[in-house]
Parts: sequence; C-alpha cells; structure tokens
Amino acid sequence: MIKQADLPDVIPVFPLPGALLLPRARLPLHIFEPRYLQMIDDTLKTPNRLIGMVQPRDVPGGAEKRLHAIGCAGRLTGFSETEDGRYMITLSGISRFRVISEVQGFTPYRRCTVEWADFSRDLGPAETDAGFRREAFLDLLGRYFTAMELSTDWGSLREAEEELLINSLSMLCPFDPEDKQALLEAPSLETRRETLVTLIEFALRGGTGEEVMQ
Repeated sequence: MIKQADLPDVIPVFPLPGALLLPRARLPLHIFEPRYLQMIDDTLKTPNRLIGMVQPRDVPGGAEKRLHAIGCAGRLTGFSETEDGRYMITLSGISRFRVISEVQGFTPYRRCTVEWADFSRDLGPAETDAGFRREAFLDLLGRYFTAMELSTDWGSLREAEEELLINSLSMLCPFDPEDKQALLEAPSLETRRETLVTLIEFALRGGTGEEVMQ
C-alpha cells in the first residue's frame, strides 16, 4: 500500500483534453509524440513510475495552455513498444493531486510541483455509495447508450462493484473536458455518481427538457 509520504513532490504531467484518470482505475494510452516518448523513458527509470494526468484549460491565444489545479497521478503498470517506436501504456490511478507550480527545466515535457494532502482518501480501499440504485441507474444508462449509439457488455455492468462501475463510466463516456474535470474533483463516490447522472440526463434532454432521475 502506497503512503502519501512516499509520493514525490515533483511529477511529469500529461495534459490531455478529455482523458480522465481516477484512483484505483486504469487508463490505456497510445504515446507517439517525441516529448511524451521521452517522458515515458524517463518515468521508467524512477522508483515510483508516476505520471500526472491533468486537463489543460482552454485559454485562447496561449502558446502553452494553463493546467487545471487538480489532476490524478497514475503508476505506469503496463508498457509495450510497437515496431515503429510508439508506446502503448497503462496507467493505474493512485491519487489525485493539486498543482502548486510548474517546474522550469530542460525536459521537453511539462513537470509540476504538487501536493497530495487533500486526497488521502484516494490511497485507501475502494469507496461505496449508500445511495446507489443499480437498476434505475442502468435504465438511465441504457437510454443514454442508445441515444449516443454506444455499446457495452451489460452483464459486466450489472456485476461490477459500485466504484468500478461509476469511475469507469466517468472515464469512458464522451463528456466535454470541463465535465470530466467536474467528475475528477467530486469529493466522494456518491457525489461523482450524482454528477454523472446529471451529465447523462442533460445529454438525454439535449440541454432543454424534461426527465430527471428520481
């Protein structure tokens, strides 16, 4: 079990719009830009193998986009290289962090000084959601998947633990980056589920109408 004291003060960050990583979840990534290939090479040499996923802010005219204040660090737990030099990696979510400042240096990728103190719960066991009603949630999700022309393994969804189900859907559903950020910053699994339901209902209404899950 990783302790907060073991987490580094400075980590490399990957500012990828719409890519959400959550604690205890896994995120596959396809790496091909030279600066991020270098980031992976450097990360593999560190004892913690941590990379911070963080949403860039959409600031018009900025050469280097500003970052959101909160991201999530993942441990590089899967790695393979293609014949043409690209990397296929898997990050396993460890803990969210708060960005304190960017580190100026000689790496082609961005690095940040971060704080972990606000997110000690992330290093604990899986969360539960006392208010979760699976059948009503899956009914809403079914209408959303039909509307968005998405497919899934419904058997796995019915059997998945609450945290895995809610966090996986938060990561995989095609929400806007700012909506993904709201899901990331949710202080509890219950709040994340409520945010997820609100986003799904909004998508079903097309931003205009009826139908709210009771």
